[in-house]
Amino acid sequence: MSMTEPEVVLSGRPSLAPLLTRGALLSPLKRPRPDAPFPHTRLVLPGLRVDLARLAAYERVCGFPTGEDALPVTYPHVLGFPLAMRLMSDRGFPLPLLGLVHTSIGITRHRTLPATGEYELRVYVDGLAPHRRGTQAAVVTELRTKGALAWESRSTYLARHRTTGHPPEERRSPSPLPALSQWRLPADLGRRYGAASGDRNPIHLHPLTARLFGFPRAIAHGMWTVARCLAAHGVPEEATVRAEFRAPVLLPGSVTYAARDGRFELRGPDGGRLHVTGEVLAS
Repeated sequence: MSMTEPEVVLSGRPSLAPLLTRGALLSPLKRPRPDAPFPHTRLVLPGLRVDLARLAAYERVCGFPTGEDALPVTYPHVLGFPLAMRLMSDRGFPLPLLGLVHTSIGITRHRTLPATGEYELRVYVDGLAPHRRGTQAAVVTELRTKGALAWESRSTYLARHRTTGHPPEERRSPSPLPALSQWRLPADLGRRYGAASGDRNPIHLHPLTARLFGFPRAIAHGMWTVARCLAAHGVPEEATVRAEFRAPVLLPGSVTYAARDGRFELRGPDGGRLHVTGEVLAS
């Protein structure tokens, strides 16, 4: 994307609730396709400081150490998520917010991020692309300090719809990695993570609201599953993380965490269904 694209400078992080409502109301009007026009605006939030109480709550629910003056590698995604939601709930964004699926994330941390630091957030849509199951959008989030890029991510979000190409090819699951631990996930995990992150999507909160969207029970946030894996795995100060969300994790439930040689994954009990797969690469 060209640096000449229009910028909108915000005075604070947007509230998620009205954005979710707006996105839900506009969703039936959207007609997703890979060649649809999309907003090229960059949202910029300068002078950002982290709420340390909310950070501590996030660290506890995800399993990161608390009390350290360093942001977990996944936390800037939480900071930038309201800006991403503002873009994706906009009338000009061609994919419907309802049913939009977070399919992958790539993160690069260029340096340690002090929890007490001051930052600038930048978020923009980087393009649309055809997917075997519909249309996918890429959303880029950047965190800068003193003008220098300190952290960046690229998330992909899928809107499912009929495609005119070949029938979708099913991805083969890789051979399971060595299991290291099993985690029992409580029914209120989605509510606890939602309170810490601000992401209170109804599919994560209660069985009744999750059933409205086709799930038998509430499901864990995809970004919680990645954060929990990285808290167990550990991430070097300068590193790149890549993760794919393969299947939802029902709550309550049990999952198996496995890892080897920089790779990690989350499966169902006893090496069952693959939920998340990823890798950590030192820079």
